[in-house]
Amino acid sequence: MTAKLYYNSPYITTWNTNIAKTIERDEDLFIILEETAFYPHGGGQPCDLGNINGIPVLDVFTEENVVLHKVAQLPDRTQEITCTIDWQRRFDHMQQHSGQHLLSAIFRELLQANTISFHLGAEDVTIDIDQTALTKEQLQAVETKVNKQIYQNRPIQTYFVTNEQLKEISLVKLPKVTENIRIVEIEGIEYNACGGTHVSRTGEIGMIKLFHAENIKGATRIHFNCGYRALADFEATLHITDVLSKKFNTGRKDILDRFEKWDQEHKQLQSQLTKLKEQNDMYLTKELLSNIDGTVITHVFSNKPFKEIQKLAAQIATNHQLSVVFATTTDNKVILAHNGTAAFSCGDFLKEHLKAFNGKGGGSAQSAQAGFDSSEEALQFYHFACQEIR
Repeated sequence: MTAKLYYNSPYITTWNTNIAKTIERDEDLFIILEETAFYPHGGGQPCDLGNINGIPVLDVFTEENVVLHKVAQLPDRTQEITCTIDWQRRFDHMQQHSGQHLLSAIFRELLQANTISFHLGAEDVTIDIDQTALTKEQLQAVETKVNKQIYQNRPIQTYFVTNEQLKEISLVKLPKVTENIRIVEIEGIEYNACGGTHVSRTGEIGMIKLFHAENIKGATRIHFNCGYRALADFEATLHITDVLSKKFNTGRKDILDRFEKWDQEHKQLQSQLTKLKEQNDMYLTKELLSNIDGTVITHVFSNKPFKEIQKLAAQIATNHQLSVVFATTTDNKVILAHNGTAAFSCGDFLKEHLKAFNGKGGGSAQSAQAGFDSSEEALQFYHFACQEIR
């Protein structure tokens, strides 16, 4: 059986050992080591990565209590190989996992809220707790208390106990296993059955920052980060506020006020722009109607997006007994429309002729649209449609 160094030596980064066995399965290669510090997936914590004799470790997991290391290729030799842990990843997992234990303990202490699940992702860490409708003040109180416990730098110990010894320990909840029970003890805070890797003192967690809380299936999901992750997030946020501060030419504390003022000005300008567009469409409609050819109104727009000509076509078709054929070279699209009085179906017309022009689209009897890869194809179909519908 492989000796699992990660249980008693979570700070180990490099060690020498031998390969006990290699496995080839469905074109995948796996190594079983005599001793391993590579932590496998488990308990909400991702596996460690690193290398074995310079060969990258791609995945680590257990099968029937045996640790398998997935690799892209096997080492040239099996005796006295060197293994190295990706320490940045390992320590990150230790910070987040220990932080989760402490955070869950404070939620339980302050709000009598129990943690029902834990997920340690590549960017985000979450716990689900068995309460809903938590207030901002409650979450702030938890965050303040948990960081105070970090600053007290309490020892965190891990050790195995027997079933008899377990009876003397006040666990958060009973473990699922009945043997090889490993305890993670945060001095003065809690005893928890856990097989993960942890820091040796709460001070190494660095800090815990809660970011977001959401209700989910009768529980609350808390998003948080610890240690270097929380610092990296702060640095990213600081960069954003610095950019906004320069954009608005103001200090950080005044950004929200300046943004609110900018938002109001933007809404006013948007309202004025909408009115001007409506007036312009009205004048444009009059101009188009003055140059009408029979019962079909046609036009090519070179500077209007499709949504605008779609709206204009609908207005004309609704208010006049006319067939509309509009094209825009901005989006390389064509629209056909009428109010139901014309003798052809817009959708059927596209279905019958689009393929010949490499176009795609469709629609109803009264309105249909087509898109093309180039303005040349769009204009070719537009001229064809004008001729056929007339």
